[in-house]
Amino acid sequence: MTRIDDTFARLKAEGKKAFVAYIMGGDPDEATSLAVMQGLPAAGVDIIELGMPFTDPMADGPTIQLAGQRALEVGMTTDKVLAMVRAFRAGDATTPIVLMGYYNPIYSRGVDRFLAEATAAGIDGMIIVDLPPEEDDELCIPAQKAGLNFIRLATPTTDAKRLPKVLQNTSGFVYYVSVTGITGAAAAVATDVAPEVARIKRSTDLPVIVGFGINTPDQAKAIASVADGCVVGSAIVKRIGDGQSPAEVLAFVAGLATGAHSA
Repeated sequence: MTRIDDTFARLKAEGKKAFVAYIMGGDPDEATSLAVMQGLPAAGVDIIELGMPFTDPMADGPTIQLAGQRALEVGMTTDKVLAMVRAFRAGDATTPIVLMGYYNPIYSRGVDRFLAEATAAGIDGMIIVDLPPEEDDELCIPAQKAGLNFIRLATPTTDAKRLPKVLQNTSGFVYYVSVTGITGAAAAVATDVAPEVARIKRSTDLPVIVGFGINTPDQAKAIASVADGCVVGSAIVKRIGDGQSPAEVLAFVAGLATGAHSA
């Protein structure tokens, strides 16, 4: 059982849906990013997705691309992302952290070294968006052997033939991408999402969390009501990019969490 598994078991016992928040590590700088991260649990966040900045973020829309650029410009590195996690863990031993990013920085570091350092820092799971199931031997299988959940994305174009392949080595939860395209590009609609979530749940016992296109507490409530929870990223990152203070960002996050938890 990982912290992710424990969190979903607790939420199920409480009759609550999960609220997951994404931030980019090091955006707009290390200190501000860490301050936001440290405040997320008190704002109602059940699971934190922490982005690793990368120069070619092909799945991300302009908002998160710019966040990655800001982080890289102030010198953010893989080492510093892991240092953020260690600093967070010094005050919080229970909130799950999922590292979200791309394979290149992990490959260049060396998979075994990266996994050892990530687990030692306190990472619980990974979402690596450019590694398909056909490449599970690269990272997915080693990550799970190291005790990390490997979370896979399913999309509106993941058909009945493809879905079993996507699910075969997934653990922790399934991340359902509610809209086709990049992050922040369109609004999620619960009536469209509900049958897709039901379709996925017929093939797995894992929780299904919905992300992309959720910007308001009402949207968070609507999407969480038809899934096991929801993820918000671009709407939070936009406020960080606009220069809002950690307190202002966390107040916005708290509203989203309240929406998701009231579903």
